Amino acid sequence: MKRDLPSGAGVLAGRYPDVWATYEQLGEAVSRGGPLNPKTRRLVKLALAIGCGSEGAVHSHVRRGLVEGVTAKEMRHVTLLAIPTLGLPAAVKAMTWMDDIFVNKTNRPSPSKGRKTTKRLNISSDEA
Repeated sequence: MKRDLPSGAGVLAGRYPDVWATYEQLGEAVSRGGPLNPKTRRLVKLALAIGCGSEGAVHSHVRRGLVEGVTAKEMRHVTLLAIPTLGLPAAVKAMTWMDDIFVNKTNRPSPSKGRKTTKRLNISSDEA
């Protein structure tokens, strides 16, 4: 299932398509391996990305969550839940990574010219 990938993942997928295909198959298999619904799985994966301190993974799971109907408020709740386990600094760091997507911008290649564009998302603090 090829889709637009962030730069690092896209480079890996392009250089090693068999590895990427196997990685995607693993992801699909583990998703089917238990009783969690898609929204819960996305929130868990977001929590795991926060826990391991991966900015790129947090960005990815926030973007994908929004597409899949997970609300900003639900994803921000995950950040609050991280405070007792990971500490306030880690949770604040994750919050800023989420805000990169919710508030500031998303950088995606422009389909017509291949340039990066800035797109503001209108997610107010009331929705957060």
